[in-house]
Amino acid sequence: MAQAPGVGRRYMKAFFKGFFIAVPVTVTFLDRVACVARVEGASMQPSLNPGGRQVSDIVLLNHWSIRNYEVNRGDIVSLV
Repeated sequence: MAQAPGVGRRYMKAFFKGFFIAVPVTVTFLDRVACVARVEGASMQPSLNPGGRQVSDIVLLNHWSIRNYEVNRGDIVSLV
């Protein structure tokens, strides 16, 4: 089964076009809207990692509400 000349080049071109569109969109989303973080240790117990488990919890950090100053009492805030 021989492939027609240029078929591999077409697939590579489509891959790179999708790659160069997906990477900036993903980076912008993670920087401006939300990102995923892992919570480890006993500092957030009992809200996160309840019962003294050694398993880390995964949380979604919402950048959007911080930019609009929509922080309420009882919200968990992450600082870097």
